[in-house]
Amino acid sequence: MAQADTAETERDDAEERPADAGTWRGGVRARVRRVVRAGSRPESWKRGPVLVALALLLGLVMLLHAEIPNRIGNLGSLVENLLPWLGLFVPVLLAGAVWRRSPSAVVALLLPVAVWLNLFGGLLTDKSHPGADLTVVSHNVGADNPDPAGTARDLAASKADVLALEELTQQAKGTYEKELAKAYPYHAVQGTVGLWSKLPLSDTRPVDIETDYGPLAATKPEALKLSYSRALRTTVATKHGPLAVYVAHLGSVRVNPRAGFWTDSRDRNAQALARAIAAEQNKRVVLLGDLNGTTDDRAFAGITSRLRSAQVAAGDGFGFTWPAEFPMVRIDQILVRGVKPESSWVLPATGSDHRPVAAGIGW
Repeated sequence: MAQADTAETERDDAEERPADAGTWRGGVRARVRRVVRAGSRPESWKRGPVLVALALLLGLVMLLHAEIPNRIGNLGSLVENLLPWLGLFVPVLLAGAVWRRSPSAVVALLLPVAVWLNLFGGLLTDKSHPGADLTVVSHNVGADNPDPAGTARDLAASKADVLALEELTQQAKGTYEKELAKAYPYHAVQGTVGLWSKLPLSDTRPVDIETDYGPLAATKPEALKLSYSRALRTTVATKHGPLAVYVAHLGSVRVNPRAGFWTDSRDRNAQALARAIAAEQNKRVVLLGDLNGTTDDRAFAGITSRLRSAQVAAGDGFGFTWPAEFPMVRIDQILVRGVKPESSWVLPATGSDHRPVAAGIGW
């Protein structure tokens, strides 16, 4: 048997040296043929047990991500924010399976492939439709933005009907108001978030998302708390009727060795925002903002159970927004209820470390 295997290996090696010997493509074709041929031999199915185990583990992590506990370093939420990127392990494991000539590892990879496609396959196609009644844009403009005037001009050029800004500073607020005044006659600012609109606004008020928390929160003056408010609610008067619009900037998250994936303030903000949206009487709602997490994160279950993502419903691709130089995750969201997402896209980078997001909605 050993002699037969040796002879067959020599024939396989010869196939890897075709007339165009040394070419990468020819070598890959030959190795794939070897894996297919190896699959016909019973002993070959015993190869690569570690690769088989890793492939099955990868599939189970994606399939059962909601069951991963958060008790240790918020591991479950961290995995959910990185969920799309787990698919990158598939070609790595496939390359290992081809190299080891392990048909069992190739078959095991069908699990993570199937799960990944079930989770994200719908994002690989363009689901947008032409035409929309209203265009909305949201952008975390960045507290350290070196060119707020240029960012304002870029956003005005998007021709959005409604424009939400997050992470406004007192120093830059006047610049945005000046640069956007011509295109947007109506605007409202509450603390560090604001909304500019071509349509009239009414009933604007801050939304308490529990930015202040603990015994000292009640001792702070309302004027002080309003100065750093991170959420607002207003009504936009459209030709189809009133539209409730929320703008929110949830707390930051951190990854460090001691705390793991630290999300305490963000999760508290998300729960408070979910309660506000649950109490909203208007059937038509749009939420614009930097949520500091993806919609796969369990922390947003109270929000995503009532609102749907415009990107998932009508976008093309994942719509990653952060970091602006090389976006790897979508933490800037447009979520809706009672209106129809017609399109969703990401705008070019500005002076911020986030990219703006846009959506066209209809009735």
